[in-house]
Amino acid sequence: MRFGRVFAVAAAASLALAGCAGGSSSSGSGDSSTLKIGFMGDLTGEGSGIVIPPRNGAKLAIDEYNKTNPATKLEMKEYDSQGKPEQATSLIATAVGQDKITALIGPAFSGESKAIGGQLEQNKIPSVSPSATGPGLAANGWKYWHRVVANDNDQGPAIANFLITAKSPKKAYVISDDQEYSVGLADAFDKTLKEKNVPTERDKFAKDASDYSSTVQKVKAANPDVVLFGGYYAQGSRLLKQLRDGGVTATFATGDGSLDAQLVSGAGTAAAEKAVIGCPCNIKDAGTGDEFVTKYKAAYNVDPAIYSTEGYDAATAIINAVKAGNTTSEKINEFLKTIDFKGVSKQIKFKENGEPSTNAIYVYQVTGGVIKNLGASTEAKLNG
Repeated sequence: MRFGRVFAVAAAASLALAGCAGGSSSSGSGDSSTLKIGFMGDLTGEGSGIVIPPRNGAKLAIDEYNKTNPATKLEMKEYDSQGKPEQATSLIATAVGQDKITALIGPAFSGESKAIGGQLEQNKIPSVSPSATGPGLAANGWKYWHRVVANDNDQGPAIANFLITAKSPKKAYVISDDQEYSVGLADAFDKTLKEKNVPTERDKFAKDASDYSSTVQKVKAANPDVVLFGGYYAQGSRLLKQLRDGGVTATFATGDGSLDAQLVSGAGTAAAEKAVIGCPCNIKDAGTGDEFVTKYKAAYNVDPAIYSTEGYDAATAIINAVKAGNTTSEKINEFLKTIDFKGVSKQIKFKENGEPSTNAIYVYQVTGGVIKNLGASTEAKLNG
């Protein structure tokens, strides 16, 4: 039944998009003084803690640009997919057909990116994701797709190799739920560990499950030195709590999808202590007096968090295209091929397949109930 509903929604969205193909928004004529730029991601669902920061970063960049009173202003239109691919499919029909967006920042997650990438391509709408890390996204031959973060084929091995160096594990256990991102990251963990001759077992549970006792028992029986989880903090926090409650004391490590304070609050401070999180993001330290940190906090009354800087840079890439006089979707996309600027997160430059030119991974650790940045994975040292 669920598959039938999803198929029906996707089919309807495809028909709607086909009807507006070739006439991509206000971008088509380029004669509008205001262009609509979409932002798509989970803004109210269980993964919103990962998406609101890049949304804020993108809005900050666009607001700053508009304050310069440019000839062509930008309006950011938000599309709350709640991280659901089927919802993203429906929303993109509205974004392209009704709202006539010129470009899209996002989607934020890999599953929704996969679901609508072909539709964006068909309608020639350039997109720049601040946070989708699924490796397969770059293998579709899409010419209008870009991201400013390294993918899970960089993230997974970097985290696994860091743990091998830091902990010298004799055995590892890899876990994920069944979401697109989660499985991809777990695959990368698993592959790297086996290549480095670390004996590894693996398990997977359903995204909407809440009782992980079967997985906990399997992990306990295996008695690993490290547990690596591919997934988001909503599931990761519950898993971590249940592992600790079940007597599993192995080092717990995960990726960017769990880099949020809710990993700690959901699992409990004691359970989360010393957990390791990797991310292709370098979160600005609130205590440095950094210009971006100051501007971000002034705008939102919170410190920058995961992908705040990447959201800012994704928007800036599009802004720079418009500044250069490109006001149609196709011209913006052509300009993105030439982008090369120092962003607040990293140097922003795209490879031919839309991947970023830099792929550094950073390591974070929960210490005293706070997630702290330990530095690049090639240099970081664990606190215990």
